[in-house]
Amino acid sequence: MGGAGLVVRDLSVGYGPVRALRGVSLQVPEGAVVTVLGANGAGKSTLLRAISRTLSFHGGTVAEGEIRLDDRRLDRLAPDRVVAAGVSQVPEGRQVFARMTVADNLRAGALGGDRADRTGALARVHQLFPVLAERARQRAGLLSGGEQQMLAVARALMAAPKVLLLDEPSLGLAPLMAERIADTIRQINTQGTSVLLVEQNAALALRLATHAYVLEVGEVTLSGPAAELAASDEVRRRYLGVVDEDAAADAAQRTTRTLTRWEG
Repeated sequence: MGGAGLVVRDLSVGYGPVRALRGVSLQVPEGAVVTVLGANGAGKSTLLRAISRTLSFHGGTVAEGEIRLDDRRLDRLAPDRVVAAGVSQVPEGRQVFARMTVADNLRAGALGGDRADRTGALARVHQLFPVLAERARQRAGLLSGGEQQMLAVARALMAAPKVLLLDEPSLGLAPLMAERIADTIRQINTQGTSVLLVEQNAALALRLATHAYVLEVGEVTLSGPAAELAASDEVRRRYLGVVDEDAAADAAQRTTRTLTRWEG
């Protein structure tokens, strides 16, 4: 993997008296795709909100730890300054501005940049998502779910981020559209943008990522190269739906013996 990039160190987050993250540390090196796996409620979205500094909008606060991008602290900045520093988030559920046109959604993502930057960013997202150029004057709320996800990603890219935070980009999408979004993430990364991916579809996430972390009840319990975690029996059982054949056979035999005794 590349240089320092995005670094989260000993991060603890609370919602009132409830501690949602406890001592979480991770790194997204420059040029990498890193994924965070975990069940619902593990703290994955909280982690992204802490990085993007939108946590307070959801009633959360950072209790301890620090977040840096290229050695610049982000955890003391306002959300718009985090974007200006090089981090953009695509929230769960897309959250496009439904009453605004596609073009206006994209302009909203580029607020603060100069005209040349906006022009270059717009050309990039139209190359990635040609349908958005075709539907520039259409209201975002009339797009399909997959097209809205494309728009949400494109809107975040309009700020030309160094690091893109993606929260469940395949959620609610048909398998074919989910694969299209995955291909786009690969392309975005190839173009030089690092990616921190939170994704329930663990198989898809581990195919995309170079490195992975497993978050359970607010703590990192496993981490390593994505290929190694994909081969881990624990990850395969808990997140990939792979059943241990020997254990399954033993369970079947126990069930058979129980039924035989009951019938006898």
